[in-house]
Amino acid sequence: MTKERLTSLDVFRGFTILLMTIVNNPGSWDSIYAPLEHAEWHGCTPTDLVFPFFVFIMGTAIPFAMPVKHFDGAVFNKILVRSLRIFCLGLFLSVFSRIHLFGLEGIPLLAVRLVIAFAVAYALLGNFSMKIKTILAVGIFLILISLAFSGLEHFEDTRIPGVLQRIAIVYFFSSILYLKTNLKTQLVVLATLLIGYWILMAFVPVPGFGPANFDKGTNLAAWLDNTLLNGHLWIASKTWDPEGILSTLPAIGTGILGMYIGQLLNLQICKTEIIKKTAITGAALVIAGLFWNIIFPINKSLWTSSYVLYTAGIATICLTILYYIIDVQGYKKWTKFFLIWGVNPMIVFFFSGVIPRVLTAIKVQNPEIGGEEISLQTAIYKHGIAPLFENPLNSSLAFALAYAAFWSIILWIFYKKKLIFKV
Repeated sequence: MTKERLTSLDVFRGFTILLMTIVNNPGSWDSIYAPLEHAEWHGCTPTDLVFPFFVFIMGTAIPFAMPVKHFDGAVFNKILVRSLRIFCLGLFLSVFSRIHLFGLEGIPLLAVRLVIAFAVAYALLGNFSMKIKTILAVGIFLILISLAFSGLEHFEDTRIPGVLQRIAIVYFFSSILYLKTNLKTQLVVLATLLIGYWILMAFVPVPGFGPANFDKGTNLAAWLDNTLLNGHLWIASKTWDPEGILSTLPAIGTGILGMYIGQLLNLQICKTEIIKKTAITGAALVIAGLFWNIIFPINKSLWTSSYVLYTAGIATICLTILYYIIDVQGYKKWTKFFLIWGVNPMIVFFFSGVIPRVLTAIKVQNPEIGGEEISLQTAIYKHGIAPLFENPLNSSLAFALAYAAFWSIILWIFYKKKLIFKV
């Protein structure tokens, strides 16, 4: 099921993961440049492009990872296990800070959590036989889900949805759709998902709230999340989730559009013609998204149908430009930095989620206020980065860039040693 790689796609993935790392790790959430913040509700900032870009890229990679359309039990098992592995990586991030064993506290407890995190990463990213992968993925999934619904104090409000969880679901359905259907059927499914989601959100009354609406917390998607996953939702809202159940349907549409572009890039025709097709498609998607925005606002948290078209269009245009520069014109010398990020996305996704949790859990004395404890992450920022800058926006960004530089060193070492961690 492999294996041709498209350099421009790896570079695009690397840029997306790098941007994700920067926007997710500011020095202070109170001091962020506007382009590095999510839109408050409706609308789309550069930051709101990161998640759909990654989903789109995943979809684009499917035709390259599966050049021969062959579907049987073994292929289905590979897709299912890979999806479970991705899902478990995301779910573990929700569980990590809740792990309590043997009454341990402080650094000993943190050490135990880190050991478990490395064990989980090894089990889910290690290069094992398919049989072992299946056993580990199913076993870890059952353990994590059992903990979430066990009723145990520390795990009772474990968040079930999440970024990696949504990516896993989209990958599962997109892969099967690609292998089992032709392009025409895939586009019909895409239209059905996007139009069907709009009809549900725009016209179906919301139980307990009244008429259909697109408002925060009172829309149909929020009602469904709270009904089916009550107590296991995003901690910032508690009653709805930006990666919730209903909004995952149009997210599959983002994956399908990525698959469509991947199939265009795989056409055995002149590369100039491919560029024309993808450029026209990208522009058409952006325009269609903007028009749909008039009645179904572009919104990341709802993953609206207009948001799907708009972000996929921008992603298509970006990939088209990179494809022309890198794979057609052959300008590749500058790509190495982004390639080291692009070939190891899951290890970054997972541990860039673990590390901030660790730095937040470690408490140190604040030299400014005697006796007060602050997190190690806050101490590093306030006493190591912030004093170097007059503008708090610049110091907050500098912290994020320093964290990205830290990861760049790690990924460069992995790249030089040919260490690629795949699910």
